[in-house]
Amino acid sequence: MLLSTYMLPAQLTITPGAQFTITGNIQLTLENADFINDGNFTPGNGIVSFTGNAFSNISGSQPIQFSEIEINKTNNTSILLQRAIAVSQRILLSSGFLNLNSFNADLGTTGHLDGEKENARIIGPNGGEVLFNVSLNSPTGSNPANLGVLITSDQDLGNVIIKRGHQSQINNQGAGNSVFRYYDILPANNTNLNATLRLNYFDGELNGNNKNSLSLFKSDDRVNWSNEGFTTRDANANFVEKNGISSFSRWTLFSDNNVLPVRFISFNTSCQGDKVIVTWKTAQEQNSSHFNIEKSVDGISWTVINSLPAAGNSNTEHSYSFTDNNPVQNSYYRIAQYDLDGHVQYTSIIRSSCNITDVFRLWPNPVRDVVFINIVTDSESQAVIKVFDSRGSLVKEQKATVLQGSNQLSVDMRSMAKGVYSLTVYWNKGQTKQTAQLLKQ
Repeated sequence: MLLSTYMLPAQLTITPGAQFTITGNIQLTLENADFINDGNFTPGNGIVSFTGNAFSNISGSQPIQFSEIEINKTNNTSILLQRAIAVSQRILLSSGFLNLNSFNADLGTTGHLDGEKENARIIGPNGGEVLFNVSLNSPTGSNPANLGVLITSDQDLGNVIIKRGHQSQINNQGAGNSVFRYYDILPANNTNLNATLRLNYFDGELNGNNKNSLSLFKSDDRVNWSNEGFTTRDANANFVEKNGISSFSRWTLFSDNNVLPVRFISFNTSCQGDKVIVTWKTAQEQNSSHFNIEKSVDGISWTVINSLPAAGNSNTEHSYSFTDNNPVQNSYYRIAQYDLDGHVQYTSIIRSSCNITDVFRLWPNPVRDVVFINIVTDSESQAVIKVFDSRGSLVKEQKATVLQGSNQLSVDMRSMAKGVYSLTVYWNKGQTKQTAQLLKQ
């Protein structure tokens, strides 16, 4: 079949009530352009190719289902998700990055990744996962959806839900930072598997870990981690493998000796006129040298904007602050902590609340596991989160402290039945209230 190509500049916006259909195998090329769906998009069998040398977004108020999508960006630029997407065939990674930005890319049961490599891969510093469902009966080296996790077992695992995320996982009591990749592997049959598991990774995901001392770590509750060791690992081929695994859950990779010299207990940004105040606190420091304050316009490329000396050795709480006199609208910040031996660890990434009009945002929606809530506030207060079922009954309540600036909270929805819920958040001494409808899948 003849492949036709159409190129559109600036942005493609499907307005409310409009229908946009890709017929056959037509390739739609968006060069340095955004894709915004506020109407009805039918992908056909075509591929939507994002090209150029500038950052682009995928957004809109309506669901977005692609047949195929290509990331072909130069200059280390990326596509930034501003809503969840579904892809029925493939995500082709030719050049540049797909930044999940806290949203999911759902491959369903038929999609897969194609061409992922060091300079063309999926990232998610702010969260988000790649999802896939597959039936595995006595798999041998199966790499579902080409997600980079190989599974072998002589058992029938039944339907297996696989999720790949790209945020660092913290070991017990803050004793280490994992690589920027983890997997949730959730089979219907999850006992006596006698399985072999191989996790692949890219050099850009190491997060300070030593390739020659990586081990598999497992968590059943996403809080406490156990070192499962390894059977074989290859620093040249970038994988770690373990035999004799009885059950699956969340898995990631740590260096055996990746011990954190500093334990962070808070990290926050706030606005003061046309300035951004960056603050953080540590609970303890061992052999700490200094902190670099880093800023980014995209969450990928970072610039050091200042450096502050660290406490060195301390078991008491220390507070730090830096004022950015030249902020960029909606910029990202993180702190890089260096110890005396040159080891570096990073805080999470936080987006400045300055110039952000939305004081409340909730994602993902629909939700399967955990829903995240972003609150921007002018002052410190207690936040109360209440979740009501479709009958109006209170099914969950939790409290948290929010600081001046941008805050991210989370609610675990895994134990709740599928259905529609109402989530209400109160803060600012109860004077501010936000409510959203939430679909649990």
